[in-house]
This record gives sequence, C-alpha cells and structure tokens, in this order.
Amino acid sequence: MNRIKITDTSLRDGHQSLWATRMSLEDMQPILKKIDDVGYHSLEVWGGATFDVAIRFLNEDPWERLRVIRANITKTRLQMLLRGQSLVGYSHYPDDIVERFVEQAAYNGIDIFRIFDALNDIRNLEVPIQAVKKVDKHVQACVVYTISPVHTMEYFVEAGLRLEDMGADSLCIKDMAGLLGPYQAYELIKALKARINIPIQLHTHYIGGLAVGACLKAAEAGVDIVDTASVPLAFGSSQPPVETIVRALQGTPWDTGLDIHDLFEVAAYFEDIRKKKGFERGVTRINDMKVFEHQVPGGMITNFVSQLEEQKAAHKLNEVLEEIPRVREDLGYPPLVTPTSQIVGNQAVFNVLAGERYKMCPKEVKDYVRGFYGKPTVPIRDEIRKKIIGDEEIITVRPADLLNPGWEKAREESAGLAQSDEDILTYALFPQIARKFFEYRNNRAQGVEPAAPSEQEKKPEPAAPPTKPAPKGIRLNKGNEDMNVEQIRELIMLLYETSLAELEYEGPEFRINLRKEMRPGTEPAKGRRTRPGARPADKNQNAAEAIPEEDLVQVVAPMVGTFYRSPSPDSPPFVEVGSYVEAGQTLCIVEAMKLMNEIKSEVRGRIVEILVDNAQPVEYGQVMFLIAKE
Repeated sequence: MNRIKITDTSLRDGHQSLWATRMSLEDMQPILKKIDDVGYHSLEVWGGATFDVAIRFLNEDPWERLRVIRANITKTRLQMLLRGQSLVGYSHYPDDIVERFVEQAAYNGIDIFRIFDALNDIRNLEVPIQAVKKVDKHVQACVVYTISPVHTMEYFVEAGLRLEDMGADSLCIKDMAGLLGPYQAYELIKALKARINIPIQLHTHYIGGLAVGACLKAAEAGVDIVDTASVPLAFGSSQPPVETIVRALQGTPWDTGLDIHDLFEVAAYFEDIRKKKGFERGVTRINDMKVFEHQVPGGMITNFVSQLEEQKAAHKLNEVLEEIPRVREDLGYPPLVTPTSQIVGNQAVFNVLAGERYKMCPKEVKDYVRGFYGKPTVPIRDEIRKKIIGDEEIITVRPADLLNPGWEKAREESAGLAQSDEDILTYALFPQIARKFFEYRNNRAQGVEPAAPSEQEKKPEPAAPPTKPAPKGIRLNKGNEDMNVEQIRELIMLLYETSLAELEYEGPEFRINLRKEMRPGTEPAKGRRTRPGARPADKNQNAAEAIPEEDLVQVVAPMVGTFYRSPSPDSPPFVEVGSYVEAGQTLCIVEAMKLMNEIKSEVRGRIVEILVDNAQPVEYGQVMFLIAKE
C-alpha cells in the first residue's frame, strides 16, 4: 500500500465553496510559505471562479495573483481547475484562445491542469489536453460524477479509459456535489484501478455529509490522492478537512505522513481571516442533506441561495429545489457543475417565478439545447426542445468548430487598455468586466482614486448593517459597541446608496438618526415603479408623461443582475429611445448567476424611456424600459 497524497484546495475551491471566492491575495500571502512547508502533493490555487471574481469584485489581476503565489510557493506543485473548452469562463472559446491561455498559465506558474467538461463530452477536452501536453505540464483529466439512470459504474470506467487513451497523466473523479457515498467510492475506485494504469485522485464535497467516509473507503480501494481543505475552509459545501483525514489515516497503511501540528498552524491563520472578514463556517443544512435529490454542487449552492433571496424568492427555495431535478431530466441529465449547474438552476428559478415552465429561457439554456455546450448524455425530448428553441436545428459537431479565431479580435478591441498578452486573454474571456477592470487599474496608476465596489458586490462585514434596500427605514441596536468615524461614514454611504429613507443607530451612550431628504424631481411618476439605479427624470420622461398610462408598458428586471444594452462592448445597443420594436425582440441583457439573460419585449411598440445606464446593477422588479404599445 502507498501513502495517500493530499491536494489542498483552500486557496481555490475551499473559499470558492464557502466564502464566495472573496479571499484576496493580501489575505493569502502571509501563510503561503508555511503551506509550502506542509508537504502537500499539490495546491489548487487558481481557475474555477477565482479568475472571474478577482476582476469582477476584488479589482485584482488574477495573473498577478498566480505570479505572486508562484514566487512564494517553491516546493509544491501548483494546480488549477480548467473548464475544458470554457477555460475559466462559462461558454466555449475558440481554439487559439484555449491554446494561448494554457501557454500563459503554464508560463506564470501552473504545473497541473485539472481539466473537465460539464457533459463528459470528450470532444471538448481534446484541444485543452493537447495544449497542456505542448507546454510539457501534467494533464489531470476528470470524470464528472453524478447520479442518474444512465450514469452507471460502467459509464464512468469507460469514460476514464477514453481519457487515459487521450493522454491523461492522471484521472480525477470530480464529485462536485458530494454525491459519492463511501461504498460507491470503494466500488468505483476498485473498478477503475482494475482497468486504468494512471494515478487516480478523488475530489469530493462535504455537502451531504459523506465526504470523509468516501475518502477513507477510497483509500482502502487504492486511490492515490484525495482533495481536502484546511478546517476553517472545510465542511459544508467545501471539501473534507485535511486535519480529519490525516488523523484518521495515521498508523494505517495509507498514513499521509503530514504533521498535524503544521496543519493546525495553517488552520489558525485561516480562522483569523475568517473572523476578520466575517466569512461563514462550513455547515451542513437540511437543504444540503437533500443534495441527492437536487444535486446542486458545492461551489454554487451558497450563491444560489443568496441569489434567490435577492430575487425576493427565498420563500420559494423548496419549490425551486424540487424543480431542479425535473429540469435536469428534461435537459438530458447533465451533471450539475459549472456551467450546467447555472443553466439548470437558473431555468428552474425562472420556471417557478414565471409560474410556467420554459416561458422564459436564458440565452445559455437555448444554446445548451442547440448543442453549443456539447452532447447531453440523453437526447432532449422533442416537446422540451420545441418549447425552448422551436424548430431550430441542433448542431452535431464539436461546438468550438463553429467559432472563429479570437486572439486578433481581442487584441484589437483591447488596444489602449491591455498591457500584456495576459490582459488580452482576460479581455477575450470577459470583455465587459475586463474593460471596467482595466479602466480601474489605469485610473489607480494615474493617481485617480478609484470608485469602491458597489454594495451589491461587497461581502458585508459581520456587524455591518444590511445592504439590501428597505421600503422605509431601519433601526440598528449595537449593544455596547463603540462607534467610530469610519462606521458613521459607512452608515451615511449605506443610506445614500440604497433606497433606505431613514436609518437609526443606537449605542450605549448615544443614538444617531439619519434621514434622507428627497430632492425635487426624484419622486416616481404616478403609476410608475422606479428603483435605485434608475436615471433621473429627463426630456424622455417628459415624452412618456404625454402618453396615456394605459398605453405605456413597463419592462422590469426579472432578476437581480447587471444591465447591458448591447451583446458586447463593441456592438451597438439593442435599442435606443425612439426605436420601434416587435414582440419577441431583444431589448437588453441582464447578467445574473453567471448567465446572460436576454430580455425581450412582449409587445409591439416604441421605446420612450430607457431608465438604466449600461453596465449598472438592477434589482428584481426594477423598471428598465417604457414602451408605448401600438
């Protein structure tokens, strides 16, 4: 028997699963050298959502993060999660972008590329695997584990054999939702070991409570490596704690050889970060225990619940969780991992909120049904396909075969903002977000004080007042805590950045009452709903006032998200004030839960008002357009 090797996920999947990926490089740096000394097989530090969140919310360059980590980690191999042809994004990218991304990731410090495809469609792994081989790095190909009538043990073994034939250096069982029970883990590892000659690694999540047992039985079956996280970043929707696995295997043939005292020292540091930032511990809730029914994965479930709350639909959580497996069956039993978890989860939300199944379908859902993400395990039934895309043709080729090369286009569009090849790649993956980040970075370099992230984007501090809009006012009682100037400033910012009209703070010896005075012209027009983010009244609104109210149609945001007037930064807006639109015509995009949702007009008419600026956040129910119907 060989000792079990350990991959630590604290710096990627651990904080992605529990802390919404909000741990910054500044948080990580002081502990990097100590982690390097532990003796891990590898450290998962990059990929997944870390790239997106870094530029979207943290105003941090993900490439610089990787370089700094590499400079501090000199003994241990660095590992990243690569979403196949989707890289670190949520849709497929052209082959030249995939190849250049892998090349730059390797150059900046990645040793092991863990590559998966959400549908286990190996066509989507061909180019990424070849790209990693070209730069002489380690390819770890994944079999994405899930439960369905068609995902049998033989299915997974055959998938593993195909990946070994494609050149994988090791195989990962990617159990993103913690569905693999202890005895199933033993059976699967045994079956794979009997037919596969490359090392096997187990990645699982604690969400359903079975992860520790699965790792121990996998060790008995001959698994080579398991994924764990430091205890402050473990449990719940994250990985099992390394301390528990190390302790459980001590004195056995599978003893990891890691020093438990070193692990506790690292854990103490992360616990301090957790307390300082107000991050949650990993806990297993009732809805988490239902994972075997809904299969929502660890990396998504925290954000999923939060998004439901923002959509004012928290009371419908159970209804949504019941709808998810129905949507999954309709879409051919895709494993629920990024991006299919978002695709299925969002569609379930829309089905519940609309009160009608598939009345509203995000662009990504339509693209999935069209075949642009790959081939579902089971063909989608005709009646479901027609509800979503009508009589449109389904593609049968590898999706990336339909994409034009993207490098030169990204280089040209990002000229003047991009400072390196890495920047061009960032733009190619997330053009809208990258442009905002580059502008922020350039302003900072020029000494211009950058705007702080919006309250919607910041993770609240543990004792901070609520940032969600309230209809009138809110009163806070802080017991015996002292109030400093910075806290007062934050309260004032909160009042004026939300729809709060009044906010009261009470300390042991004082009380502060803040009231917002409404400026002339900010009152909503009679019979019209407005929300924070709507632009002040202007001449267009005056034009709308001249139209009988019964002829005005409000187009409201069906979800919390970011409003985009055009499909890409270099494209013209979908509509302008004065544009005539037909029923079914796209008006804008609202990005929510990592999906681009096309908002269409339900009437024929003329645009008389656009109430939201491009790239601004919108709330559930906020009026975005006024249309004079014809």
